[in-house]
Amino acid sequence: MILKKHYIALFPALVMVGCTSQQAMQKPSKPVRQANVQITQTQTIQVKPTPKPAVKPRPVAKPSYGSFSDWKSNFSMRAMASGHDAQTIRRLLDLAYLNQQVISLDSGQPEFSKMPWEYVDSAVSDGRVSTGKRKFAEQRAFLSQLQSQYGVNAEIIAAIWGMESSYGAVTGNSSIPSSLASLAYDGRRQEFAETQLLSLASLLQRGDVSWSQLDGSWAGGMGQTQFIPDTWLKQGVDGDGDGHRNPWATGDALASTANYLSNSGWVRGLAPFYEVRIPASFDYAVVGSKQSAARWAALGIDTIDDVSLDANTQMELWLPAGKDGPALLLSPNFDVIKVYNNSSSYALGVSLLGKALAGQGGLYKSWPRYERPLSTVQVRNLQQRLTSMGYDTKGADGIVGTNTRRAFQRWQADNGQTPDGFITQRSAASLASW
Repeated sequence: MILKKHYIALFPALVMVGCTSQQAMQKPSKPVRQANVQITQTQTIQVKPTPKPAVKPRPVAKPSYGSFSDWKSNFSMRAMASGHDAQTIRRLLDLAYLNQQVISLDSGQPEFSKMPWEYVDSAVSDGRVSTGKRKFAEQRAFLSQLQSQYGVNAEIIAAIWGMESSYGAVTGNSSIPSSLASLAYDGRRQEFAETQLLSLASLLQRGDVSWSQLDGSWAGGMGQTQFIPDTWLKQGVDGDGDGHRNPWATGDALASTANYLSNSGWVRGLAPFYEVRIPASFDYAVVGSKQSAARWAALGIDTIDDVSLDANTQMELWLPAGKDGPALLLSPNFDVIKVYNNSSSYALGVSLLGKALAGQGGLYKSWPRYERPLSTVQVRNLQQRLTSMGYDTKGADGIVGTNTRRAFQRWQADNGQTPDGFITQRSAASLASW
């Protein structure tokens, strides 16, 4: 890891933010040098106030309607009362029918959680890469223009295009009004689905979407990069210069993707991740934390390829498959990709597909493909067991998320395992069968 030559100075400070904030006093000591970065070490004395008891929010009752028709009537009245065009709302609801399959897809869970390499294998399949290289070449000039204008890597824009619709070939065949109306009537996020319906009505009035072009994903995604209506309403741009913002038009879809990522905080010139080496004596307790690039260098983390990083850049060390798999230093751009799909595996798939489209290699270290995932029932058992032992997973939903991985990581540290947070049939055997 080649850190850029500029200096980090940590000045003595006394931070006081009200009576409920943590106070810290720092005492400077002699500076030390790590690689090309001078870091002033400090001793920190922390004074923690007595925490106030947490107040649990009252659960909000899920709206209930006697029938789908009842919901339609109620929604129509509320939409028109809020200023939406009555004719557009009525016409939109006339097109909507109750789709039980959408409701099932929304509430359903897979029997087994997926391993990260399963997502990656799909993302960089031979067909997706070969088609993508051809499409990337066809759009190279336009994608380069978008990179210059928005700062977002051309290959990342193309990779999202490939992941979301196979480069425009598969944009969905579900009725968007029916999908959103079904989710608004009996989905997990009814208010969210209603917001999307209202935004769709606004898009129809604005002319971005035509009445003859209302097919998309079962979750309401539209066009070549699968924007949901509310996001397109706010982030859609006219990329091809024809005076319209159409999510099914290639130029508009790609430009809007670049605009969305840029507005979400994309940092120009920074890759989503960098593969790294971990020293033998590494303290795995810091896995999953965010530290400056200089701090990771001081801990012995070094990138496999020679790259230049700003010493102050906050980065997260991620081991998607534990200590025996690849080790990745995630940049802020990795989190930006997740605005499309809040999944680290998705962001990794997009990142690796982007590398492939740009003619770059993939990961150096192999995946531990001998490991097996837990079933949904086993994950729920593990969550309940961890919580009962004092390692709170913040719920038992059968899904391995950040809270569950962190709780398991703490359990590993206390029970003789390397605390890499990787949950498998082997590492969680004593917890998952409870």
